[in-house]
Amino acid sequence: MARYVHEIRDPIHTFIRLDDADRRVLNSRPFQRLRHIHQLAMTFLVYPGATHRRFEHSLGVMDLATRIFDIVTDPANVSAEVREFLPELSSADRKSYWRRVMRMAALCHDIGHLPFSHAAEKELLPGGWDHERLTRDLISSGEMKDIWRSGEPLLKPEHIVKLAVGPKKAADLEFTDWEALVSEIIVGDAFGADRMDYLLRDSHHMGVAYGKFDHHRLIDTLRILPKSKEDDVKMESRHSALGMEEGGIQSAEALMLARYLMYSQVYLHRVRRIYDIHLMDFLKNWLPGGYFPTDVKKHLNLTDNGIMDAIWRAAYNEKLKGHIHARRIARRDHFRTIYETKPQDARIDPDIGETVYRKLCDRYGKEFFRRDRYGQKSDAPDFPVRRRDGDIVPFISISELLKNMPVIALDRVFADRSLFDEASGWFEKNRESIVVKPVTGEENGE
Repeated sequence: MARYVHEIRDPIHTFIRLDDADRRVLNSRPFQRLRHIHQLAMTFLVYPGATHRRFEHSLGVMDLATRIFDIVTDPANVSAEVREFLPELSSADRKSYWRRVMRMAALCHDIGHLPFSHAAEKELLPGGWDHERLTRDLISSGEMKDIWRSGEPLLKPEHIVKLAVGPKKAADLEFTDWEALVSEIIVGDAFGADRMDYLLRDSHHMGVAYGKFDHHRLIDTLRILPKSKEDDVKMESRHSALGMEEGGIQSAEALMLARYLMYSQVYLHRVRRIYDIHLMDFLKNWLPGGYFPTDVKKHLNLTDNGIMDAIWRAAYNEKLKGHIHARRIARRDHFRTIYETKPQDARIDPDIGETVYRKLCDRYGKEFFRRDRYGQKSDAPDFPVRRRDGDIVPFISISELLKNMPVIALDRVFADRSLFDEASGWFEKNRESIVVKPVTGEENGE
């Protein structure tokens, strides 16, 4: 095992230790660029402490992923049945190789992020592109390949790519059961180190308690487990998955509750979201052709710093591109929430947000309104749990909290401050004629 000779102080994990190979990645241009990419876009305009960057988050992910890997591959925690299906666990050399690959992948999992991270990624990249695809290109770039070849053992870039992005974001690649499982340690929906670190780190820097959970207990109870019979369809051909001992159930529930609370109370905060929208509007005007470049060299030249400089200058110069959107950001002249979908309205019209937005645009003009819609992309993750009697069952079968976890969703309409009062008055006056059940073809007699 490599000797850790460097250490970095961290507010979440106290010390993050690196060896010489880790340090070479740390000093690379793709990784150093992360010092200038905010973890949470412009959230610092709402939560002033949220100025942390992807740089320290990626270090934290490596630290957590290493702890998880060491726990779940400890011979004392691996059953003969799992070892039979995952031969990597029985070879010290192979396990050492994959531990090294896993640390490199954890460090590099975010190097493809655009300026201001997730803000408007879908709208500002050409079709077929996302930050994971840029990450793949960077891991396979000349500078990084030199690093993968510079130490012992020599690392294969394609292995690092697989673990860094996972099967969902690299559907064109073939994953072995082992590769899929180790990638789950980094970017998995249930216990990915990426999710654990961002919840803990974001909560700390925002000054809220929502994202905290007992990650020490959680990690200590993680195991590689055979899938249960109930999981046959869900887990397809995979024999094993990352799961946990029954003693960690409350810690896992706390993690999922933390995620729900951070989304509902923080990440989806109305002012935080409208700044993302104003940023997207500015970038559509400012970027050549309205898109971020996908060329690796051009990507490395773009950071939050350059864009913030452009926003600041445009905010005070009407002749510069994106002036009106930059002004809304720099002068805190953001749109205000004029409507947020209520359950009683949604029962009448399931797409009431679109209805309200369209009516307001028809009345006053599209340039004065923005709609923000978010729907939870997937159900809460399930995973195998080994009960104290040895039975392995799906987590959802024994967790009442998971069964009753609310779905995260929002649908809001924002209005320009210049006509907010007038538009609000008009909407309230005409609410009954706007919030009505749409007439279907069947009800029309068609």
